[in-house]
This record gives sequence, structure tokens and C-alpha cells, in this order.
Amino acid sequence: MSLNTPLRIGPIQVSPGLLLAPMEDVTDLPFRSLCRRLGADIVYTEFVNAEGLIRQARRAHQKLEFLEEERPLGIQLYGATELSMEQAAHIATAQGPDLIDINCGCWVSDVALRGAGAGLLRDLPRMREVVARVVRSTHLPVTVKTRLGWDAESIRIVEVARMLEDQGVRALALHCRTRAQGHQGAVDYSWIPRIKAAVSIPVVLNGDVVTPQDVAQAFAQTGCDGVMIGRGAIQNPWIFRQTRHYLDTGQLLPPSSLAERAALCLEHLRLAVARKGSNAALAGMRRHFSGYFRGLPGASVLRAELATLKEADQMEERLLALADQADSLAA
Repeated sequence: MSLNTPLRIGPIQVSPGLLLAPMEDVTDLPFRSLCRRLGADIVYTEFVNAEGLIRQARRAHQKLEFLEEERPLGIQLYGATELSMEQAAHIATAQGPDLIDINCGCWVSDVALRGAGAGLLRDLPRMREVVARVVRSTHLPVTVKTRLGWDAESIRIVEVARMLEDQGVRALALHCRTRAQGHQGAVDYSWIPRIKAAVSIPVVLNGDVVTPQDVAQAFAQTGCDGVMIGRGAIQNPWIFRQTRHYLDTGQLLPPSSLAERAALCLEHLRLAVARKGSNAALAGMRRHFSGYFRGLPGASVLRAELATLKEADQMEERLLALADQADSLAA
């Protein structure tokens, strides 16, 4: 089941092509670092607002920061105008990532209804100009993440893919739903082979990929060049390591032990505290508890308990106790 064809995006070459999807309030530096170490081939920043970069917004600029160990890493930009995206691409390029990604797929109203993200799918000439200006403004490979279309009646993704390739885009990641679907309804992977037949750039599949078997099936059935994992990584940060093993051997790794889960959650917490401070770290960690302890006996009670803790020291103490408990049970 091992895949021998690497994913190539400009000078970047990785195999088998397992990508951590950019996700707002999720793919910050601590989480990216862990996923990269656990086997993600390429990781992406959270969505970076082009206008925020131009206006020197502190949070927007903080999102550009990364560690060398995260490479290869892409900075994902979103914006509604050609000029703001061009200027933001200059700023992002100066940070020294490995690629620049353009968000043409975010479906939430605050983004899409203002003409950014998936909103660009309603104005393909503007999408083309935004992409062209970003490509011209950087020496780095430029990629695009998008959706099938605004809704089921306006799917023109094959045409969009050709347009993006013509403008110099080096790879396309496709969430196989429309903007109207959000995260609901069935994904339609049948568009992947149709797009691949129309363009020569790599096509990366995204959407509802949550197990190693899902990844293997995506590669086998669609011929995609890579698989981008989003919510599946929140639910299970080990999915990249598990998937690499499954693709190589055809065998599933056993579930992570309680000790391993507690240890990784603790490492995540410490990275987050060092990066953001105690309060922000605690707030961010709450969305990850489900993934760290999913499937364990009493997991819901444990998650609820952790969510009530008000100090990072308290949470660290509880996680250390979990690890000690696991070691005692193993002994």
C-alpha cells in the first residue's frame, strides 16, 4: 500500500503528501509543531487577514511566526481585494515561509459574504486577478485552497483549476463541498480525477478525511497527489503517524495509551503557555481535549473537569497525575 510518487510543489518534495489544513484558532504554532513531529508533511498557519497585515495588527503579524522545525510551512492569506492581497503577500514572503497559500474556500459569513475566502468563487475574474497579483509579488510557490463552488448550481471547479494553473499557481487543495454546504452534507470526491485530467499541477483532496483508511481510500480512488487533514487532526493528532504506518504496512497502529495522550496534551499545554501566556493557552487548549482523550473510559467527565481549571499550573498538575495513573496501571 506504500505510495511511491512524492508530492512536489515547486522545490518542495514530500511523501506521501499528508498536509495539515489551515484552521483558524487551531493551527497555531504549538499545534503545528506537534503535528509536524507526528508525521504531517506540510503544515499551514491559521488564516491571516491581509488587511490586518497591512494595518500592522498585532494578531495578524503574530500568525506569521513559525519555527524552523515546522518546515515545510505555508502561510495562508485571505482578503477580498487585489491590492491588499498583493501587499500582504510581500509581508508574508519577508517572513521566509516555504510557500504562500490563498484562502478561496472559507465559508463562514464574516469572510465569504465580504468577498474573501469562498466569496471569490462568486467573482472569478476577481479571483483570477487576486491570484495573479499574489503570484507576481512573491518568489515563493503560490497555492490555492478552495471549494467546489459557491453552491451546487454554480460549480465551475474544473474551469477554476485551469484558470489557477494559467496564473502560475503551483498546487490546488480542494475541499470537496460547496460553500453552501459548510461542513454539512456529503463530500464529492468525484471532482478530483476530473480536475487532474484538466491540469498538470498537483491536486490535494480535503474534506471528511478522519482515519488512515480514509486517506488510503482517497489516494486509491481519486488519484489525488496529496491529502489535507483538518478536523481529523483535531480529533486525533496522531492521525499523521498512524496514516504513514498504514500506507506503508496495511496495518493499523494500536490506539495511543493514556500515558501517551496525557504526555502529548501536557507538551501542547506547555508550548501554548510559553507562546501565548496562561489565559490564552487555557482557552485554546479546550478545543483539543476531545481529540487527546477521545474513546477512553470516562473521557467526557475528564474533558469537563479539565475545562473547569482556571490556571495552567492546575491543568499541568492534573495531566501529570493522569500520566502517573497510567504508569501505575501499566505496572
